[in-house]
Amino acid sequence: MSHQTQQFFPPPPSQPPSQTHVSSTAANANSQYNGQPPTYSAPPGKPSVNVTVTEKAEPEIDEQQQMVLDNLVVSHSDDTGTFNGGAYRISHRDTNSLLTVQLAVGCPLHVKPGSMIGMTPTITLKGEMKFGLKKLVAGSHMNMSHFTDPGELLLAPPSLGDITSIKLPGNETWSVGKDAFLACTDRVTRELKSQGMSKMMFSGEGLFTFRISGTGLLWISSFGAIIRKDLNVGEKYMADNGHLVAWNMDYNMERVASGGIMSNFAAAEGLVCKFTGPGTIYMQTRNPAAMATMITGAAVKGM
Repeated sequence: MSHQTQQFFPPPPSQPPSQTHVSSTAANANSQYNGQPPTYSAPPGKPSVNVTVTEKAEPEIDEQQQMVLDNLVVSHSDDTGTFNGGAYRISHRDTNSLLTVQLAVGCPLHVKPGSMIGMTPTITLKGEMKFGLKKLVAGSHMNMSHFTDPGELLLAPPSLGDITSIKLPGNETWSVGKDAFLACTDRVTRELKSQGMSKMMFSGEGLFTFRISGTGLLWISSFGAIIRKDLNVGEKYMADNGHLVAWNMDYNMERVASGGIMSNFAAAEGLVCKFTGPGTIYMQTRNPAAMATMITGAAVKGM
């Protein structure tokens, strides 16, 4: 048996370490490091641009334009005040208005029946009922509730709307729709007056309206928001017959559209109430008759 001699070869030579090329800039940076991080200058920025903004001057408003702007301002703040023997606040305006009255001793308040929300137990309530032909025609509008003795009284109208106060100096007479009367102080006189057949048919207020006079405070309510228009001497203004709330001057019914009398009567169009100053008109933004017609029509369609 032959014997082979095993050959041994030396290991391969190890590769020399790679030479890393370092630029002179990096070398200089490393030489200047000295244990502190290198610093670099910020990149050049865009040149700043100065922009001058010139405010536009508001146009001057003359006296007539300012008067128009003042009339357009609508205030939703609470209406507060005092009267002989009490104080009041009208809040939650313009559709959910609430009248809060603080009564003192011996200061009665006359209120439309069904308007009381709540009161303190110290207040005394008395009802008044009248009988007669007017009662037969006017119904419950002739009745009145009287609140006396000290305490707090909360009042609100039955419909969604606003409440406002009218100060009666003693030399004025107001006409108030029977549905718009809410309350009044003791020295205010209330009478239910007829206003004639023509105005009964077309004014939107029916046969009877309240005639209010005397001295004190009167509170009226509206269907929707309430609008006040003050007229100077000889100034004229037209109001839709279904939007009247209260007024302290006479008015005439006037036709402003073409059409027969029966079409105007059926459609409630073409007739307006024309007022001539001096005086004040209170109007409401919603028409109760038109709202009732809309609800009835919607109910019929849904059947």
